[in-house]
Amino acid sequence: MPDTAIFDVDGTLVDTNYHHALAWFRAFRRFDITLPIWHLHRAVGMGGDQLVSHVAGDRIEREHGSALRAAHTDEFDALLAEVRPLGDAHRLLADVRSRGFRLALATSGLSAHAERSLSLIEAHSVADARVTSDDVERTKPAPDLIHAALAKVGGTSAVLVGDSVWDCRAAAKLDVPTVAVRTGGFSVAELTDAGADTVFESLPELINALDDTPLSEATEAPQPR
Repeated sequence: MPDTAIFDVDGTLVDTNYHHALAWFRAFRRFDITLPIWHLHRAVGMGGDQLVSHVAGDRIEREHGSALRAAHTDEFDALLAEVRPLGDAHRLLADVRSRGFRLALATSGLSAHAERSLSLIEAHSVADARVTSDDVERTKPAPDLIHAALAKVGGTSAVLVGDSVWDCRAAAKLDVPTVAVRTGGFSVAELTDAGADTVFESLPELINALDDTPLSEATEAPQPR
């Protein structure tokens, strides 16, 4: 069993995936580029360093990548007041923490956005560390965030809780099991095909089934905080 639980934030603990999709749509429109919002949604979970070329191609990344990421930040900032936590997010974190896990939060988003999200779910009272796109060279589906999270809490093995195929693929590269939730809008088939060990419809459903997942009990108690 793992000693560290790593939680994605956007789409897993806070309900932001569709806000991000809309923000990316509006960012691309600033450059007269129109992409279907459903297509943008399927890329949410990647960081901006990966998303632009994935949805629009390498030429757009070369010509507008940095400006598009700045535009997305502006557009997402305008939506922040509408962001809400997903039901029982804090309860899930506290329950997993009580089972002896080191607890890390890892997001492909920016540090400033992560701080607001973590405040919404009062995560600072239970989490040992958080890592964001500002802490790594590459975001998901690269495994850098998982590496960084493990290092930051001094863990040796992990289980990832996430909502996107990019979470699952990042974890699979390190043979880290993924417990997935459908709160980000991905289907059971998409998540399992990407490597999820098990998939839950909601955070309350996951809480009720923790004993049947890799989150049932940590291998050792966490170091003093």
